[in-house]
Amino acid sequence: MLLALPTSAMPNKQSFGKPNGYPPPVPADRSATGPSEAPRGRSRRAAPDRAAPPEARVPLVLRRLRRAYPEARIALDFTNPLECVVATVLSAQATDATVNVVTKDLFRKYRSPEDYLAAPEEELQRDIHATGFFRQKTKALKGLSRKLIDDFDGEVPQRMAELVTLPGVARKTANIVQSNCFPAAARRDPDAGIAVDTHVGRVAVRLGLTRAGPKDAEAVERDLMRLVPRRRWHDVPDLFIVHGRTTCIARAPLCADCPVEPLCPSSQEAGMPDLYRVAMGATGPRRSPPAPSG
Repeated sequence: MLLALPTSAMPNKQSFGKPNGYPPPVPADRSATGPSEAPRGRSRRAAPDRAAPPEARVPLVLRRLRRAYPEARIALDFTNPLECVVATVLSAQATDATVNVVTKDLFRKYRSPEDYLAAPEEELQRDIHATGFFRQKTKALKGLSRKLIDDFDGEVPQRMAELVTLPGVARKTANIVQSNCFPAAARRDPDAGIAVDTHVGRVAVRLGLTRAGPKDAEAVERDLMRLVPRRRWHDVPDLFIVHGRTTCIARAPLCADCPVEPLCPSSQEAGMPDLYRVAMGATGPRRSPPAPSG
């Protein structure tokens, strides 16, 4: 069970010798009711702040992030499910920008699982070399291509239980493929979830939406799935990733520019301890395995 964060916490180094300067409560979301006055017959309810429990804060967090990043979407370029699987496999230990440069030519050359299987291994390695770990990724691409042909008539399956059987595709990659390529299937699939990468894990921990460590993707995913309505699961990785890249940076979060700072229990502006650094200090940094496991 997720517990409410304490209303006060020991200040971090940034607050020593300085007033704490907590911002005022978050103003009520007026999009539904118009003016600041509450509808007749209803008492005005205090808006949640950083001390509120996660389930009270998460709806406003998502609304504020969507307003801040209205164009947030997956950064990988693709036009069909096969390209999405390939691009996501290649993105392991590589930036999305690098993958997009590589796949621009790759997707013109390889248009089907049969194309990946027919290519000499050394040639495919050269074609994806810039993404790193090209030998393991070549093996994964050929393996998943064979699996698609043998078991799925050459088509990318829509269900999570089937997606994770593809070589090189673990739960994160399967979530990305399903939510972006098969949203209707994702709404029905009991195994569907939320893709959690390093940015999603870090932002979730800083916002106090999970007690798990930022590297514990499965536990972070379970906590987010409990907090976020299923219809909004697709939004979480899109919004958290762009927020993590632009504002909630690992080494030095830009709290003064953060659209959800008044809701964040890790705010450096408010002199709060950084829950991400606390978690990393407790568990120690953990390197990701080199294999493209999705």
